[in-house]
Amino acid sequence: MTRLFLFLSLITPLMAQLTDVQKEEFLLNAKVERTRGAGVGSTQPLRATLSDGDMTHDAGVQRIDESAPVKDLPTGRQINFRDYWAFNVAAYQLDRLLGLGMVPVHVERKYRGARASFSWWVDDVAMMELDRYQKNISPPDPDSWNRQMARVRVFNQLTYNTDPNLGNVLIDKNWKIWIIDYTRAFRIHGQLLKPEGLTVIDRKLRDNMRAMTPDSVKAAMGNTLTRREQRALLERRDKIVQLFDEKIATQGTEAIVYDEP
Repeated sequence: MTRLFLFLSLITPLMAQLTDVQKEEFLLNAKVERTRGAGVGSTQPLRATLSDGDMTHDAGVQRIDESAPVKDLPTGRQINFRDYWAFNVAAYQLDRLLGLGMVPVHVERKYRGARASFSWWVDDVAMMELDRYQKNISPPDPDSWNRQMARVRVFNQLTYNTDPNLGNVLIDKNWKIWIIDYTRAFRIHGQLLKPEGLTVIDRKLRDNMRAMTPDSVKAAMGNTLTRREQRALLERRDKIVQLFDEKIATQGTEAIVYDEP
């Protein structure tokens, strides 16, 4: 029992040292040992246990691929509705292009004859944002928390995420935020969903958004987004940058732009 405890206690530190590339390789090549329902999510995701012989880790698996000209949802009617597993991979690719590190590693992989997204199951999750909100739990560092949430709001507007519910925001034991489930994002609309929620932005994210070009987006996401979806992404980027430029012009840079410590 003692040796088992020591072994398990080493798992998380070792996992934390893996690079994104190492996680991608594991998700792409490790054998699926077993699967079960993830327990949350309206798209019926699976939780899979993978092993490559040396390491065992869980993955989230989503295979949803639905579309409709019009779809009525609890959140309202959507035109050109799409619920698509590949948008999870696109969110990961965009997250890394922007240097955020908030979306877990995702890869495209076949599962039972169909394409799917396999995501690195987030280690050491303490709670969902839904739990924190319902239980009125205060973060230990409110400033850090607010900065993270500001980035989440910018990312959700940039991706046109139509399903940004509190169950898709995970909080690990270090109070780092992870954001998941972007199957209903990346619409072909160039406008923003809720621009009123964009109040501040960190300098690195703003600069990386400005640096996005059609070529860099195509290189990072050309295998997951259509050209039309890529154009819409850049159109939303332009609107977000313009929105913050206008805020800076009236309120000053210090009130709007912050630097990460």
